[in-house]
Amino acid sequence: MTLLNKLTASSQFNAETTGNRSSFVKSAPVDSLTRIFISALVILAIWKAIVVLFNMPSFILPSPEDVASKLISRHDILLKHTWVTAKEILLGLLLGLSMGLFFALQMLFFKPIKRWLLPILIASQAIPVFALAPILMLWLGYGIASKVVMAALIIFFPVTTCCYDGLRSTPTGYLDLSQTMGASRWQQLWRVRLPASLPVLASGIRVAVVIAPIGAVAGEWVGSSEGLGYLMLQTNARMLIDEMFAALFILAALSVSLYFITDTLLKRFIPWDNK
Repeated sequence: MTLLNKLTASSQFNAETTGNRSSFVKSAPVDSLTRIFISALVILAIWKAIVVLFNMPSFILPSPEDVASKLISRHDILLKHTWVTAKEILLGLLLGLSMGLFFALQMLFFKPIKRWLLPILIASQAIPVFALAPILMLWLGYGIASKVVMAALIIFFPVTTCCYDGLRSTPTGYLDLSQTMGASRWQQLWRVRLPASLPVLASGIRVAVVIAPIGAVAGEWVGSSEGLGYLMLQTNARMLIDEMFAALFILAALSVSLYFITDTLLKRFIPWDNK
């Protein structure tokens, strides 16, 4: 086989591989939606079976159709509180990710900071978020600021550690080659370290997206006048259990949707890490 034929065959193989990978990435969201739909149907079936078999009263466990009816009849109120909680989660994610990246860079380039900052990171996770909530309410008030800070604090540790581990695990050969080519420290960071750390950072972002709603809702439970957490407390106090379950359903749907949207975007922007 001539060199030209070898190159042609190699190009065809790479094109087929790229096409297969592209079709896999495109079909992945469809497969995920199918699995979510089937899982939801199974959960609803089990839920309905428990209500029927054990004759559960509605003030303990409402039926799925009661919750669906409440979702329709109270959609305006539910959407209003959902928008508040969604803003708290998104702003908390933005703040937490920014803080995590910033402090990871500080620990990477300034070694003394790492020795002082690492114990603080560990201590921030040792203190329960519910213990910090009243203090944040006192300092920041009952508005959106305290919930955003709580959501940021709860994701700060996983994002910082994942980003730091990714930045410092850059292959030495890449760094040596960039130095040989005359790259500055900033160019090494932007063109070598950050791209190499993206797969590890993506894992931290996925974890952050899952746990950020915990901080926002915990803040609403401690003190708030709006949001899904506030609505759940109010409906529980008035024994409106079907409406409480409707708020819980929306919160779960919001969290799952946010995770799969983030996962799809990460796979699109980090194609070399699609597994």
